[in-house]
Amino acid sequence: MASHNGVNRLFGGTGGVVDGHVHLWDTAAMRISWFRDDLGLPPRVGPGDLARAVATSPVPVRAAVAVQAADTEGESRWLLRQSAAHVPLPGPVVLQYDARPTEPDAWAGMAQAVIDDGATAPGVAGVRLAVPGGAADLSDVAGLDALCEGLAATGRVLETLVRPEQLAAVAALAARHPTLDVVVCHLGLGTGEPDASWRDALAAVAARRRAHAKLSGLFTTSRDDAGRVAAAARAAVDLLGPERLLFGSDWPMSARVAPYAEIVGRTAAALPPLDDGAAAAVWSGTAERLYGAATRTSPAPRG
Repeated sequence: MASHNGVNRLFGGTGGVVDGHVHLWDTAAMRISWFRDDLGLPPRVGPGDLARAVATSPVPVRAAVAVQAADTEGESRWLLRQSAAHVPLPGPVVLQYDARPTEPDAWAGMAQAVIDDGATAPGVAGVRLAVPGGAADLSDVAGLDALCEGLAATGRVLETLVRPEQLAAVAALAARHPTLDVVVCHLGLGTGEPDASWRDALAAVAARRRAHAKLSGLFTTSRDDAGRVAAAARAAVDLLGPERLLFGSDWPMSARVAPYAEIVGRTAAALPPLDDGAAAAVWSGTAERLYGAATRTSPAPRG
C-alpha cells in the first residue's frame, strides 16, 4: 500500500475524501435478489459498519454516496432512512432503475414513488442503470430516454453499471441527452483488462462533456493487479481529465479483496501524478459537484 505521506500528497489538501460508491443492505429486512451466502459478504451492512471501515482510511472520509444494492421500493426507502439518520455518512443516495412498462408516467421506474415523495426526494441524487448482462446497445432497457429526460429535468445523475461492449451505447445516450450528467461505474471495466477496445469505447464516452466515471470496483487479489489498474487509471485521467473522475471504494464488495484503507492506498498508487487541484477533484470535488450541489426538491416532470 502507498505510504501515508504519499496518499496525503495525492489528496491535494482536500480535507478529506468523498467516497462516491458504497453499499448498505440488510438481508433480514428486505430481499436482495443477488445475495448468496457463498459470496462471502455480511448479511447486514449499516452506517455504523461503514463508519468503522472508513475510520481506517489514511485520509479522513467525510461523506459517501450510497448506491442501492438491489431494486425494490422497500429497500430504497430503507436506504434513504439510513442516510437521513446518519450524517455525514453515508450521504446522498443513488437508487436503482427497474422499469415499470405498465406505468407510463413512472419515468424513474421503481424509484418514481420515492422521488415523488416530498419527504424522501431531496435525498435521491440519481438513478443507476445496472445492466451488464443486457444487450450491447441497451435496446432491451424499457423507458431509457424517458429516464434520462426526467433525471436531467430534476438535476439528478444517471449512473450506468455496464460492461465495456456497452460503453458505445452509453456514449450515444449521453449524446442524445446533452444536459444530463452521466457517470460510468467502475470505468465501465471493473476487473477486466484495459485493452485498446475498452480505451476506444471510453474515449467515445469521454467525448460527451457531461460524462464522468468512477475509479471504483477495479481491484482483485492478483499479484499483477497494480499494473493493470494503473493502466486503467492513467487512461481514464488522459481521456476524461481529473475533473470528470471520482473515487469510489465499492465497499463492502471491495472488502472481499482488501480492507478499506488498502483500497484507498491502492487507488492512490494507481493514479498518475496529479497537482493539488486535480487530486482534489478526484478525491472529493467531482463527487460533491455531481451528488451534493444540485437542488432536488422540484417536482419531477410527468408524461
